[in-house]
Parts: sequence; C-alpha cells; structure tokens
Amino acid sequence: MSSRHVLCVLGTGLDLDEVEVIAGKEGFELDREYSETEPDPRMPAAFEACAARASFTGADWAAVEEHDTVAYLLSPPVLPDASFTVARRSLVLTAELLRSGATAVKNESSGLTHGRERWLDLAAGVYTGLPEDSVVPLYRAWVKRPIAASSVHHSCGMHLLGAPDAELERPPADGGAEPDADTVAGLLDALALHLLTERPARDIEDGEGFRLTPDAPQWILRHHPCERYEEDDIFFNPHGYWRLTPG
Repeated sequence: MSSRHVLCVLGTGLDLDEVEVIAGKEGFELDREYSETEPDPRMPAAFEACAARASFTGADWAAVEEHDTVAYLLSPPVLPDASFTVARRSLVLTAELLRSGATAVKNESSGLTHGRERWLDLAAGVYTGLPEDSVVPLYRAWVKRPIAASSVHHSCGMHLLGAPDAELERPPADGGAEPDADTVAGLLDALALHLLTERPARDIEDGEGFRLTPDAPQWILRHHPCERYEEDDIFFNPHGYWRLTPG
C-alpha cells in the first residue's frame, strides 16, 4: 500500500545532472527515461489541467511556454508511517528547485500545480514549527479538489498523505440543488483535514455522522474502495474514500 510523488519540473537550460543532485538530497530519483532536454508541446495544456489558473501569474504561464527542459523526479515510496515525511520532503524539494533554476513544477500523482510564489509560500509553512503545523500547507500543496464526477465531487491526492480521499455525493439530476463551489470545497476540506488531524480513518465507523458545526446539517460517512482508478494508476488511493451522503 504505497504511492509515490512524481514531480514534473520545467526550466530553461536546466542541467539534469544538477537537478539529480538536488533531488537526491531529499531521497528522490531522476527518471532518465522520460526526462529530456527539449521542450514538450503538451505542457501548457497539461499545466492548465492541473488547476494552474488558481495561482498562476503571467510569468508562470510564460515559464511553461518557454521551457526547453523537462525533468521527472520520483519520491521514495509513500509508506503509511512515512507519508508526511515524504510529503514534506517533496515540498521542500519543489521550493529548492524553483530557487535553483526550475521555473514550473506540477505533481503528476495528484494532477495539481501552483504558481512559483504559491509554491514558495506553501513550503515556508513546513520549514518551522511542530510536525502537526505542516498538515494544512501539505494538504494545500498536494491535494486537488473539488473534482466533479458524475455522482460525486471528490479530492485526489490524499494517498500522498497516507489517508483516504474525500467525496461528496451529488444530488440526482432530476432533483435537489447542487451546492455552490465554495460549499463543496468547504465540506471536502473539512472532512479531509478531520481525517488528517483529528480522526484517523481507522477510528471512523461506516455510517457515522459528520457536521461542520453543531447546528449544521448532518452528513453520513460511507467508506468505499477506490474503484475510480486502476491499482497501477498514479492516482489510485489504496486507502479508498470516505463519502459524505445526506443524513
């Protein structure tokens, strides 16, 4: 039950040997088979699909358009007892690469990217303080949400933190109003952070109630195995999903 962070790193004139040395300090490997010293025309569309619009500036878009080097870096396995250590190293490495000549980074394992300044801000949140203080910046860095599927809104990337992903059941097409985007994101965030900081998934019982506040509507938690992706898919979460269904 392990996953890996796979970082796609872009730059102009990047030295792959130097990237490999920097990555090795955090226990990462350079994938020589897929890394290349030439531009990849798929990158602008790939970064846009990874939620780049949320934090990209004009300079970030220009960096993707003008890149001429692509490096793929593989983290150590994300084992249950080491997930936060690996996630922290991944974020520290991302910041170090951006300070050392890289111009854009995305995480293939959750389909998420951030602009340069956003990456550096998130990394600043894990340099100091207690380990538990890193939970929110790591969650923001590596977990993509909300993603709309046919019957649910869901997150992707909690496997990189050793936890199940969060789902919110959508109303049927012929009945019920769809919650607005902020409500959906708030519910998914609340459940995910609950799993990461307060109630490990192993301590939750199927059918248990969940509320944002004591007077908020109740949701019922149902556990589901990960069937959205195949077991060898980079997005596969071996811990499954906790789904919020109307109470």
